[in-house]
Amino acid sequence: MRFILQYPEASGSGIDLLDAGAMTDLAVAAEKAGWHGIALTEHPAPSSRWLETGGHQSLDPFVALAAAAAVTTNLALVTNISVIPYRNPLLLAKSAATLNRMSEGRFYLGAGAGYLKSEYFALGVDFKERNALFEEALQVMQLHWKGEPFTFEGRHFSARDIQALPAPRNRSVPIWMGGNSDAALRRAATYAAGWMPMTAPASVAKTARTPPVTTTEQLQERLGVLKEFAGERYEELELIMGFSGPRLNDFDRDAERVKHRIGELEQLGVDWVFVGPAWSPAPGPQEWVEAFGATFLKG
Repeated sequence: MRFILQYPEASGSGIDLLDAGAMTDLAVAAEKAGWHGIALTEHPAPSSRWLETGGHQSLDPFVALAAAAAVTTNLALVTNISVIPYRNPLLLAKSAATLNRMSEGRFYLGAGAGYLKSEYFALGVDFKERNALFEEALQVMQLHWKGEPFTFEGRHFSARDIQALPAPRNRSVPIWMGGNSDAALRRAATYAAGWMPMTAPASVAKTARTPPVTTTEQLQERLGVLKEFAGERYEELELIMGFSGPRLNDFDRDAERVKHRIGELEQLGVDWVFVGPAWSPAPGPQEWVEAFGATFLKG
């Protein structure tokens, strides 16, 4: 099982994590400490109301991950998640292919439909079209990444005899599909290399308009649906889940609990784990990253 540092969002921690220096410093520290990847979320236009009720700012994940790629050699680079309908799919495909090539194939496109109406409105995208736009983008990206000429008539664009180079390695970018709905599982079965269930509390799942996955039984039920949709491809799909890490001052007290949770995820067949850091202004993020690695990744 491999571990991905979920780059913390700016949400009242008292630490300025929207600084480009913090991103590259943490990426280097994570790789040295034994982490296997680093991930960023995406919120290009969060509303003040959402921020005041627990929302967060974020770096642009493609730019920030490119910076991380430049200072690391083995770290997987992940969007968790990129909201696919926000962008023209040709621009998204080019960004993903470029990051794939720049990182020697280390980029994973974590993909989701998103749920913030205000952000959709701010970006000029029809919220009601999000599922249709998502499906359309997945089709277009597969064509784009082949590096061969293609034509595609979209809902809001007309791509005629397009050829985009350079193509990504293996003519594809690995997609990890987020979301718990049947629609998300169908997309995972058809287009993805892995599935990322959303394991937030039921109240958050309701806001995100997705079925809750907070128990082993709920996870097994969703995996059963995915298996039905994927058929023979099911065994090829990776399972990616996450949990919140303890505060540095609580490592000794919580070590057994964290190790138990890691063991549970291994038993469930999880391939990758997102770990969301928990820290206060002192000690800082780099100390937490190093301590987690020493306690749980190298022991």
